Amino acid sequence: MRAIVINSPGGPEALQVQEVPAPVPGPGEVLIDVAAAGLNRADVLQRQGHYPVPAGSSEYPGLEVSGRIAAVGTGVEGLSVGADVVALLTGGGYADQVNVPAGQVLPVPAGLDLVTAAALPETAATVFSNLFMAAGVTEGDHVLIHGGAGGIGTMAIQMVAAFGAVPMVTAGSPEKLELARSLGAQVLINYKTEDFVARVREVTEGRGADVILDVIGAKYLQRNLEALAVSGRLVIIGLQGGTKAEIDLNLLMRKRLAVIGTTLRARPNEEKAAIMQAVKQYVWPLVEAGKIRPLVDKTFPLTEAAAAHEYFDSGVHTGKILLTT
Repeated sequence: MRAIVINSPGGPEALQVQEVPAPVPGPGEVLIDVAAAGLNRADVLQRQGHYPVPAGSSEYPGLEVSGRIAAVGTGVEGLSVGADVVALLTGGGYADQVNVPAGQVLPVPAGLDLVTAAALPETAATVFSNLFMAAGVTEGDHVLIHGGAGGIGTMAIQMVAAFGAVPMVTAGSPEKLELARSLGAQVLINYKTEDFVARVREVTEGRGADVILDVIGAKYLQRNLEALAVSGRLVIIGLQGGTKAEIDLNLLMRKRLAVIGTTLRARPNEEKAAIMQAVKQYVWPLVEAGKIRPLVDKTFPLTEAAAAHEYFDSGVHTGKILLTT
């Protein structure tokens, strides 16, 4: 089969198409003929040499796919050959076929085409596990989402709104903010021209955000804490703005704040399976009802993975970028 390999870290040109041995499903695994794979920042970091592959995982990039089940290993129940599915992966999605633990495989939501469905697994699992399972977002909460026009951001806006909370977003252009508004964001902040701390305080009458979903990291740490309400929760899921920063412990204690740092890729299979089952229970009905929709910016053939990464690196995209086989 074909797969995208990274022989040495670097720019988009580091992604090369090669013929490699086809995988065979082991016990508890499902073999999927890939229809499309989602592009995520973790793939870019892996390409650059900044995100080591977890032990025992595929060396090929790609953390989410849609496709059709080609074979099932021993002990797999409830999944059959020929079924259209999506899957959350630890790696290997940039390929014609991929093996996945059965617990990380879900049926494609009714009414969604197979290719578009590839935009769902990683974003839905990331947003639901962090905002709802970890940070406990509830109806009426004010939730600040940094990077509101990206794949995670566009999913977070819709999910927060669907569960009755108030989405607030930062983005870097009027066009991206307008997209966020169209998805349900109620507070729009241009981080290039506005102070998000001041705006959050203004719209919450000085109280602050209940929860912040942050992909920036160190650069925003202190300002995020300032923007939080008493008993607020900061969830850090990305480090685009660096990895090290000082923290004002007095502020943390005085406001009774919680800082939560998470990744999804390296979690044990059992944890990822539990997250996917929660997504199936709580998010899939919203997708099928049209209250949440995956937003796809552009698709590229698998053989043009380098061009897809170049487009991602440009920063102009909104929503998800997909690779199709």
